[in-house]
Amino acid sequence: MPLMRTVGRTAVIAGTASAVNGRVSRRQQRRWSDQEAEQAAQQQAAAPAPPPAAPTQGTSMDEKVESLKKLAELKEQGILSEEEFAAQKAQILGS
Repeated sequence: MPLMRTVGRTAVIAGTASAVNGRVSRRQQRRWSDQEAEQAAQQQAAAPAPPPAAPTQGTSMDEKVESLKKLAELKEQGILSEEEFAAQKAQILGS
């Protein structure tokens, strides 16, 4: 009978240790992912804003189109927000 008691106690201890280990692992993984997300947000906030496109009065249509293409690329990359893109586009088009 003492052997069965020892085996049962060992099984309970091993099960508890396994459950605790799983919870600790999940909590650490969550912390690390939160830290990575925070670092990514800080890096994105620290990224310098692209210089505003300031075309002159004598800008040709081809130059305007090229500027708009570059702005669209910056927007697709997530560097410019929709509002920033619209403001720059209005400035280039002169409206």
